[in-house]
Amino acid sequence: MGRFIKLAPPDEPAEEDPLAGVANLFDASIVFIVGLMITLFSVYNMGDLMNGQSEVTMVKTDARGRQEIIIKKGQAIKAYKLSGATGTGNGERLGAAYRLANGQIIYVPDAAGGKSGTPASAAAPSR
Repeated sequence: MGRFIKLAPPDEPAEEDPLAGVANLFDASIVFIVGLMITLFSVYNMGDLMNGQSEVTMVKTDARGRQEIIIKKGQAIKAYKLSGATGTGNGERLGAAYRLANGQIIYVPDAAGGKSGTPASAAAPSR
């Protein structure tokens, strides 16, 4: 009724290549690294770095306290190192910044008249 295929037993066991295990470890490490990169991009919400139309600004501080501002606009990326020097020049007042008792900093833009709003009205939390 049924047919069975009979295979002849192999004469000699096949010799294994000693580098095959190393190649498998290399492949596994590449998969692990790609998975780690995808996880980090999703955890830190950095998907915009790969988007060619997005604008991203990051402030990086090293162990010595030196800061660097990295700005990405479209495909162009620029890095600025802060020198700590005080700048001078002419400008226009845009508003005021206030530090609350809990450490939070809020910005209150100037009204059309050029005077800054009061921090109490702007900083009142809605609970």
